[in-house]
Amino acid sequence: MAYATQMAAARQGVLTPQMRQVLVDEKIHESDLLERVANGRIAIPANRNHKNLVAKGIGAGLTTKINVNLGVSEDCCNVDNELNKVRRSIELKADAIMDLSTFGDTRAFRRKTVEISPVMIGTVPVYDAVARYGKEVANISVDDFFDVVRIHAEDGVDFMTIHAGLTRTAVQRLRTNPRLTHVVSRGGSLLLDWMTTNDRENPFYEHFDRLLDLCREYDVTLSLGDGLRPGCLRDATDAAQIQELIVLGELTKRCWQADVQVMIEGPGHVPLNEVVANMQLEKKLCHGAPFYVLGPIVTDVAPGYDHITSAIGGALAAAHGADFLCYVTPAEHLRLPDADDMKEGIIASRIAAHAADIAKGIPGAIAWDNAMSKARKELDWTTMFNLAMDPDKAKAYRASSQPLDQEVCTMCGDLCAVKRSRNILEKKG
Repeated sequence: MAYATQMAAARQGVLTPQMRQVLVDEKIHESDLLERVANGRIAIPANRNHKNLVAKGIGAGLTTKINVNLGVSEDCCNVDNELNKVRRSIELKADAIMDLSTFGDTRAFRRKTVEISPVMIGTVPVYDAVARYGKEVANISVDDFFDVVRIHAEDGVDFMTIHAGLTRTAVQRLRTNPRLTHVVSRGGSLLLDWMTTNDRENPFYEHFDRLLDLCREYDVTLSLGDGLRPGCLRDATDAAQIQELIVLGELTKRCWQADVQVMIEGPGHVPLNEVVANMQLEKKLCHGAPFYVLGPIVTDVAPGYDHITSAIGGALAAAHGADFLCYVTPAEHLRLPDADDMKEGIIASRIAAHAADIAKGIPGAIAWDNAMSKARKELDWTTMFNLAMDPDKAKAYRASSQPLDQEVCTMCGDLCAVKRSRNILEKKG
């Protein structure tokens, strides 16, 4: 193997097997793919130890991808349930799975997840450091943190969220610009605790070259985490968030200098009128790197419906530059999601991603909608169900209310506008 990472290969003009897999799914010329991987505008997370991976690209000119979060916790430690979520996520066409486990034998679960998953796998090593060592956060050593990063890389994790931009300067911005909800990122809060208690700089920022060496060795994509993302609308686009984003932009350049692929993680709660500006800021400050957003959630008052609030924000965000949407379920802010919550979150995120792809003019995106519209005009129910994003739900709705005329539905019955106008406008002779 003459190249260390997908980025290094692209810079040598080498079309890797993973790039060929991306070309199967995407309507992009191979020369454009090579150029955008080489300059960092597309990332292909593909750890060399993830043997059954079917690689996908994230970034400029590609379809918007979606991620599913899952994993075991102390309060909900059912490994079989979480593995079933992994399988179901793949069936529901998620593009990535993040294992956020914080309890039990996290390595066994992570290895099994990698083993059964053809989709890319992400993790947050800081979570696992707490679970693995059983220490107070402040007592975890720098070497402990990096040992966990190496373990995740060895296990085949394709991308890792590392909150390297949460520096002491950013913390000072947070203190001098008080927030309503402080720090809502779990990884961000853990590092804030470590830095404050030990009166030290963020170890991942201070030893960033050490992190790059590990990522390059296994071709792990860095997902630079937003430890200071806003946790409510009032805190959106504030000084601390932007301070961290500036640092992430600087770290992006260091990643590319080391042939390491990188994505940038973005805000969680953002008023609708600030979503586009946030996308523009990230793309500008982080030099066009792929952008990975949680939602964003556009109102704080809809617990139980946050898959909808995030789909609204996600569609707008992706239409204006976000490349990767992290799903949000109805259980957000309330509890660990179950399998039904997970499905609702996946479908909502897929709707947002597809709507954005149409808006961005991704080649071929609207063809799916045109095919559905043709089937609707023809009242071809079988084709409509086959084309539906969730065929089972569509079939169940129709089966629950049967019309007298099986060609139409019970909304209009004999007054079906589609049937009537078709008969008039397509009348032969």
